[in-house]
Amino acid sequence: MPRFAIWARSVADLQRSAPGSRNDTIRAQIQVARRKYVAGVLIEWRGEFTSDEANVLHAAAFHTRVYDAAEWDWRLLVERHSLGWVLARDGGELVGFVNVLWDGLVHAWIQDVMVAERVRRTGLGTRMVAAAADGARAAGCETLHVDFDDSLRDFYFGACSFTPTNAGLIDLQP
Repeated sequence: MPRFAIWARSVADLQRSAPGSRNDTIRAQIQVARRKYVAGVLIEWRGEFTSDEANVLHAAAFHTRVYDAAEWDWRLLVERHSLGWVLARDGGELVGFVNVLWDGLVHAWIQDVMVAERVRRTGLGTRMVAAAADGARAAGCETLHVDFDDSLRDFYFGACSFTPTNAGLIDLQP
């Protein structure tokens, strides 16, 4: 039994889908998103957030400048392309985010795992990845993929229990 319930991508999309479709299967799995507190931090599947707060967290996590919502509209992107996302909040502040993209059927992958510096090495990232796996599993996905820099091998293979696989990458910005 997943620890986090799946929340449909868009109720309107599901209502427009034909009976017997993949969305019909997902519709049957819909439950209200549940919240879980871990060490005082709220972890939530498909929780509410603003693009501005995601951009601040992204800048801190990836050492980039802070984009504004007109440049990088996280809300629009996740609504259009993601199965779901996991948020972590400490006292209302967004301190963690995991984006879960999918192919609409059986493959999901995580991207943009972000944890604020002050709560790193507390197990929060591991718990958020577990919540992402629960959400993908509840949607009927068979696999959850991730790619990462070598410095994160211990986190993904150790703490999060991913299995090493062969993969390829084309650098589109050489």
